[in-house]
Amino acid sequence: MMATKPKKKNPRLASGRKRARQNIKLNAANSSLRSKYRTAIKNVEKAVLAGDKAKATELFAKMQAVVDTIADKGIFHKNKAARDKSRLSAKVKALAAAAA
Repeated sequence: MMATKPKKKNPRLASGRKRARQNIKLNAANSSLRSKYRTAIKNVEKAVLAGDKAKATELFAKMQAVVDTIADKGIFHKNKAARDKSRLSAKVKALAAAAA
């Protein structure tokens, strides 16, 4: 036998039905933004690992804008965004110092 989640019942009240519709849309939008955030960070990390200083600094600037907007929307906590920016900044600076 497979253990499956019990199916959610449809809300009876109109306000509940509307909230369910809104939740689906918000979840899709937030998932997209979360993915964009993670992709931006991964791109910088890949450039750092490859040792490409110019590309890493360019991607880092773009990543900062993405991270800030998503943190402002409350999708990720502001402290998490600051921590991610700080760690990547250190990696990019270390790459620049190693190349010099």
